[in-house]
Amino acid sequence: MMSFLKENIWSLLLGINYLLAISLSVLIVLKNRNPVKTLSYIFVLATLPFIGPLVYYFFGQDYRKDKIFQKKYVQDNHRLSQWRNKFGLNREEREDLKEVFGEGIFKIYRLMRNNENSVLTFDNEVDILINGEAKFKLLREDLKNAKHHIHLEYFVLFDNGLGTEIIDILCQKAEEGLLVRLIYDDVGSDISNKNKKKLTACGVKHFAFMPVLFSNSTSKLNYRDHRKIVVIDGDIGYVGGINLDQKYDNTFDNERYWRDTHLRITGGAVGALQSAFLLSWNFAAKENMEIEEILLPKQKAASQKPVAVQIAASGPDSDWANIMEVMFCAINSARESILITTPYFIPNNAIMTALTTASRSGVEVKVILPYESDSWAAQYATDSYIEECLNSGIVINRYRKGFVHAKTLVIDDMFSSIGTANMDYRSFSMNFEINALVYDKGINQQMRKQFNLDLEDCDEVTMERWKDRNINRRLKESFSRLLAPLL
Repeated sequence: MMSFLKENIWSLLLGINYLLAISLSVLIVLKNRNPVKTLSYIFVLATLPFIGPLVYYFFGQDYRKDKIFQKKYVQDNHRLSQWRNKFGLNREEREDLKEVFGEGIFKIYRLMRNNENSVLTFDNEVDILINGEAKFKLLREDLKNAKHHIHLEYFVLFDNGLGTEIIDILCQKAEEGLLVRLIYDDVGSDISNKNKKKLTACGVKHFAFMPVLFSNSTSKLNYRDHRKIVVIDGDIGYVGGINLDQKYDNTFDNERYWRDTHLRITGGAVGALQSAFLLSWNFAAKENMEIEEILLPKQKAASQKPVAVQIAASGPDSDWANIMEVMFCAINSARESILITTPYFIPNNAIMTALTTASRSGVEVKVILPYESDSWAAQYATDSYIEECLNSGIVINRYRKGFVHAKTLVIDDMFSSIGTANMDYRSFSMNFEINALVYDKGINQQMRKQFNLDLEDCDEVTMERWKDRNINRRLKESFSRLLAPLL
């Protein structure tokens, strides 16, 4: 018997593998998921012996319908309703919104209003921050000037030079008596035990979001907190693509130039950022924090021309793919131009159809992508969509100055989305994301101007050159596209 096992060990293991793969494939089909994702997982199980079942174990299980997220969704809706009523976060709708924005843009506002009761606030001041050096200069000042509390929620926090500097400021403010709360994603961040102990000793309350333990990991690897939020004293908010890592700040001696976009906001929209943070805090800290008025203060009117801002949050705990639906609605609302900057362009069928249809109907569609991605799989998956874009008249530009990490969408100078969500499957349906939706011609003209400046550092992709790709590259693109829902 032992001799037979030794001689046939690989055949037996392969047999067990494929029995498991067939069983998992049947289970996946019965879940009635998106067909593309279903086929992707079946493809992985069929072509990657031993590795395929592990990929499905760690990444394939559906947390959106899990009890933990169902419970969070119900609790969050209840808490938001309480906070809005208690602290006057609901705003009266303006009767002239449709006339001011036009029917198309008005639909975007109404979509988020109906999906998540997301409030449109008109009393904001908005500063567009280009790159980490602009963000961190202001952030350091705002953190040091904080009077009552500091709240931070980040996908990436590395305690390198800049990260340690921010940690030191947080510790200093906590020792001064301020309430300092920090949420960091357990997969995206890397904080040493020394600095974690320092944060605790100084009085900074900090929690990892959905910690990954080998005994209980599975899909926790898949559903990450990709948000970047700072709220200071309930008055100042930051949101955008820039994490707490010195590679985002070009004043450091980094390997390559990093191009990113962030917003600094004061006004009513800060209340929505604060609410999103507090819901994440209750989930990560496993507590039901008592909310005082100082956390959600009534905002003063903007000193300059006020800007209308709506906050869109999405994640596996919501019934709707809010940010994806906002992008879909915005693209379909465009009449003149659609300007997209994203590090990862792996659109689902709905977004791809919306973009190609808009372009073929005469809307100017331009996209800025990295010349070289930080992920080979994402690079090839992105490239697999380029020929279809070019055939539809979409202009694809590759950013050659460095790595473009900004996540922006500008529609007709009337609407823009700036935040944490990439134009890919992961941001649309897996990660916790947050974007600021800006309804203001002045701000969006600034966004268009910056887009045109970035174009000066880009190479336009032409169909003639694109078709010259060798068969090896085409195969990598096609294979990566099959895995796109898993990336």
